[in-house]
Amino acid sequence: MLRPSAARLSHFLPSLGLLVAGLAAAYVKDLNVFFTSLFNVLPTLVLLLGGAYCGVYKRQRELFLMITVYIAYFLLDTQTDYYRDNGKVREDAAVVFHLCCLLLPVMFGLFAAWEERTHLFQDLVARLAVLLAVGSVALGLEQSFPSAVLAWLADIRWPALHGEWMSLIQLSYATFLIAFAVLLTQYIYKPRPLHAAQLVGLLGLFWALPKTFILPFTLNIMCSQVMLMIAAAVAHEAYQMAFRDELTGLPGRRALNERMQRLGRNYVLAMSDVDHFKKFNDTHGHDVGDQVLRLVASKLSKITNGGGRAYRYGGEEFAIVFAGKTLEECMPHLEVIRETIASYQIHLRNQDSRPNDDQQGRQRRAGSQASTVSVTVSIGVAERQPEHRNPDEVLKAADQALYAAKGAGRNCVISHAQTSKRGAVRMAAAS
Repeated sequence: MLRPSAARLSHFLPSLGLLVAGLAAAYVKDLNVFFTSLFNVLPTLVLLLGGAYCGVYKRQRELFLMITVYIAYFLLDTQTDYYRDNGKVREDAAVVFHLCCLLLPVMFGLFAAWEERTHLFQDLVARLAVLLAVGSVALGLEQSFPSAVLAWLADIRWPALHGEWMSLIQLSYATFLIAFAVLLTQYIYKPRPLHAAQLVGLLGLFWALPKTFILPFTLNIMCSQVMLMIAAAVAHEAYQMAFRDELTGLPGRRALNERMQRLGRNYVLAMSDVDHFKKFNDTHGHDVGDQVLRLVASKLSKITNGGGRAYRYGGEEFAIVFAGKTLEECMPHLEVIRETIASYQIHLRNQDSRPNDDQQGRQRRAGSQASTVSVTVSIGVAERQPEHRNPDEVLKAADQALYAAKGAGRNCVISHAQTSKRGAVRMAAAS
């Protein structure tokens, strides 16, 4: 299990990497014909591939984020192409640019915060209706009253807040700030790779817009990078769903199977099981049972200090992989984890009378209103041996040792070597 800070950093890393790459590419002055041609087609290519990817996974929010960015790119790219070809801007360049700077953060923030809560087709129609409505109104105003719209957009409403460094209209800074606050709040309450990508993407757009007519291909590069951030976030979340257990945050069974295929010649595998978990679940309820599984997972995740990696195997069972370790090196760390779990007291609270704030909660937990329970785990361990040559056989041996640990009274760590010795002693006594 990743620590909260490390997990949140992993949410941002792909998007930040794409942002840095986009910034570096935008400042390259001399580009050969190949890169010039590539940057011209890159946004369209990213939209087609990324949009198809989102469509396959039925991620309509991400699809409309890409469409929003691409529409802004298309409108502004038309203006920059005219500027490069003729050495001057079109007559409608100012009003189109300001409208894009105003509406892009609004639509980006809206679609980013708009979660899919209805039927897919209804959601699709609703998003499309909003996009068409906003686009139609903006186009109608730009075509019918260009001078009035430009004057309204360029008006300095808050002179005290205006600075010479500002390259965009004041309203654009306000909409970017509101959108950023909304997306930041969303990420704080629901930290996900997608929400991190939305934040970084919005920052990239905020940087790129003022440089649309200054740095060549800035618009092409940054819009492509923002759409790639969104597609990468979809892939990141798809990976997490496939390889990470949602309840505990540990890597799941599929991740374990892949890891076992890449083990070397020396390794140790351990199987851990929560003792009497079904009885505990029946007594205290599934909510408390889930709390226990998260607790055990959080303690097992600290096995990384001993060179191990914990996985959710299924139900109340967990697997631990020690690559390049010996049995003697692993046993002390497993004992520490077992003792830590056994000594941890879980506070049970009445949900109907749950306190309103943290201070009352601490007072209740310190008093007599909160009862405590504890759980224990049994652990079986096996090391790769000549008779157990592949990881599946070693894992099976660890599972046999786990059953032996349960038979020995639970809340203990037993290796497969110990069970073999006991079996040999029993056979010798019988003869």
